[in-house]
Amino acid sequence: MKYLIVGLGNVGDEYANTRHNIGFIVLDALAQDTSARFSIGRHAFVAETRIKNKELILLKPTTFMNLSGKAVKYWLDKEKIPLSNLLVITDDVDLDLGVLRLRSKGSGGSHNGLNHIIETLLLTDFARLRVGIGKDYARGFQVDYVLGRWTSKEEKTLIPRIETAVEMIKNFVLAGVDRTMSEFNNK
Repeated sequence: MKYLIVGLGNVGDEYANTRHNIGFIVLDALAQDTSARFSIGRHAFVAETRIKNKELILLKPTTFMNLSGKAVKYWLDKEKIPLSNLLVITDDVDLDLGVLRLRSKGSGGSHNGLNHIIETLLLTDFARLRVGIGKDYARGFQVDYVLGRWTSKEEKTLIPRIETAVEMIKNFVLAGVDRTMSEFNNK
């Protein structure tokens, strides 16, 4: 059984280690944990790995955040992966720093990457792991904040949460979305 695990972010050195790239950061941690290596593929950096008997396609879209749906749709179709086996990892300014929240479906809210995936797939029924980045910015400065780099204090909070996010992804693959939500959400 195959799974598509997508980390949202933007490519390029200017976006590396920014709040908006937490999806890439979590996916890099999962790849390291499972000894997977990314290579360039169509619309994305792609890695293949396994967790027990499950095959995972790890995807970091190169389409930039606002066009993420293009890469997601291509790889779902190419690998013939059902929507129930799709997990998207993304940042969320509406969650406090380090809060991890898994949902089986829902709107994209103000997140342009999630919204493009929803527009491209024409549905909202796919799992998403939202990683809280907080909203420590003045009115009108959200773009600067999400594209800004982590402070050393934020990194200290975030590093153990990235490890938990990796465990949540593994649990999603092995036990399913409902069990993972009950085990990890609000903890």
